[in-house]
Amino acid sequence: MSPANLTPPLSERLTLLAYDPGVSPKGGGLPGLEVLRTVVNSINLFGIVAVVGALAVSLGVWAWGHHSGGHQAEANGKKGAVVSAGAALGLGAANGIVAFFSALGQQVH
Repeated sequence: MSPANLTPPLSERLTLLAYDPGVSPKGGGLPGLEVLRTVVNSINLFGIVAVVGALAVSLGVWAWGHHSGGHQAEANGKKGAVVSAGAALGLGAANGIVAFFSALGQQVH
């Protein structure tokens, strides 16, 4: 870079941009953020309600299969109960999981 020209060459600017683009999450940058949060919270609520229904049905199938001697129904009820519990865990921990990996990703340099 010559003293007369204070702007670095394009290749140097692109190299610097590749290392630090200067982008980070910032709240309040776009309009509608609260609406988006409300929509996502509502989707999460519907997911949790659906999981409660799926768990109730799975437990019913498990009990029915156990008492009627239907081993396949009993096994399917157990699988449904485990999947429902896993889905409830995922829905409940979604915010924390995303926050954890976002913080982890910000440490990469």
